[in-house]
Amino acid sequence: MTEFLAQPFYGNTILQWGIAAGIAVLSILVGKAAFWITRGLFRKATKKTETELDDLLVDTIDGPVVVLLTALGFWIAVQSLTLPPNVDQFLWDAVQAAMVLAVTWMLARLWDAVVDGLLKPLVASSDTDLDDQLLPIARRGGRSAIWIVGLIVALNNAGYDVMALIAGLGIGGLALAMAAKDTVANFFGGFTIFTDRPFSTGDRIVISGFDGVVKEIGIRSTRLTTLSGSEVTIPNSRFADSPVENISREPNRKIVLNLGLTYDMTPSQMARAMNILHEVVAAQGDDTEENVIAGFNSFGDFALGITLIYYITKGANLMDVQTAVNLAILERFNAEGLEMAFPTQTIHTVSVS
Repeated sequence: MTEFLAQPFYGNTILQWGIAAGIAVLSILVGKAAFWITRGLFRKATKKTETELDDLLVDTIDGPVVVLLTALGFWIAVQSLTLPPNVDQFLWDAVQAAMVLAVTWMLARLWDAVVDGLLKPLVASSDTDLDDQLLPIARRGGRSAIWIVGLIVALNNAGYDVMALIAGLGIGGLALAMAAKDTVANFFGGFTIFTDRPFSTGDRIVISGFDGVVKEIGIRSTRLTTLSGSEVTIPNSRFADSPVENISREPNRKIVLNLGLTYDMTPSQMARAMNILHEVVAAQGDDTEENVIAGFNSFGDFALGITLIYYITKGANLMDVQTAVNLAILERFNAEGLEMAFPTQTIHTVSVS
């Protein structure tokens, strides 16, 4: 058995390879143990505190810690072997890159935990809605910045000349700019939304035929939930060159109702009809405003035209108020014998002797 373990194999004995494999397996077990410790002991300790931030922090570090300890254990295993210098350097660069990426992963998850556990409650308690719009951008921007820096450091530790790579990107900068022109346009469209603030999260808007509630304003696009419940993603560049109707900011909703009474109505009946329209709108109370217009405005082909203009106050249910007004008009007109007209045609015949 001793002679078998002492046999050379690719520059090392079988025993040395076995020791290295044992260290690698042990590092995985240590990583798993660290995972269960952070999930067990630390979580029990954090549950005793009132804040949820520490719970989020524990949830974020367990995965990266396993990767970090495993990478470190693999490096220790490699060090127990005799390898060619170029192979040894390659493995060391790979381990360094893995450790840097593990730390980057941890920092990115820590940033998410800080946003969810610290910044989001502060934003929810503030009176302004601008921070509600900026928080998703801050989350993505911070996470992207962490990963960009981490990847640069990892590539540098892996032996790549990062500055030469960046300089090489400059050669194709023009082509990249042409390919990214839509992204740039969407970015400036998002900047316009945040500066001009034509709408905010939670507002109901109408743009390009889409009617919905703004759920999220991002750097590249804005998401709406339409009245039918579907989600629509609209590029921010569309808001720079398209009219946007912000229904949530309107002081009231103007309603125009055209009615037609039959031609056998007397002048007093027409006057009574307009008085009824004023009374019906006034009966809606705070759901409608006082400025009501009702006028006898046309002699139509088959009806005497009356136009009613009234305003539904902000916050009232538009459909419910219109339904109540229309039902009341129909009931009052029927009760007083004011007959609604419908398309008719009278044909006069002349007898020829």
